[in-house]
Amino acid sequence: MIELDSNLPAELVPLSWLLGVWEGTGVVNYDTGDGLRNYEFGHRLSFSHDGLPHLNYTSYTWLLDEGLTPLATETGYWRLSRPATEADPGPGLLPGVGVTPFTTASAVETLRNPGNAFDIEVSILHPGGVSELYIGEVKGPRIDLATDAVLRSVNSKEHAASTRLYGLVENHLLWAWDIAALGQGLRTHASGRLSRDE
Repeated sequence: MIELDSNLPAELVPLSWLLGVWEGTGVVNYDTGDGLRNYEFGHRLSFSHDGLPHLNYTSYTWLLDEGLTPLATETGYWRLSRPATEADPGPGLLPGVGVTPFTTASAVETLRNPGNAFDIEVSILHPGGVSELYIGEVKGPRIDLATDAVLRSVNSKEHAASTRLYGLVENHLLWAWDIAALGQGLRTHASGRLSRDE
């Protein structure tokens, strides 16, 4: 059973089942065009909030070798997709002006899309110079995401598109990630199964 933090912004309730620290394992199974890369890894994923209407996201993975070699990290933000209002903070450090919208459950319910889900936006930053902007939806304990944009520095490895799927199944967070990278079309990349750690 999930207990909601009384300080949780109403806009985060549709994503609240993600809150906490999750840990488990996963597998990479990706054809780079030069051969199949297949290996297992450990994974620690965290979703938190700071009182603002978004979730903070961090992901850390490591190889399941003798030295538990660090593999990759990600950081980002998850939020419901809705038009910005004058009451929203920004740009930069500018405070919002006026009444904050979507502070009640009934107000948040007006954000449901025709499929009875909530549209979401997810920004994920990789330290290797790649930034992904995903759009998608959360419907109960399932999230579907697809990149709307992938920005890369001139020094990053080629990465053109991604899709991600998350689901809560029997109190485990299951996920799958497909990528189009290294000259390959969109295809299976990695998946995992995590249990709540904290």
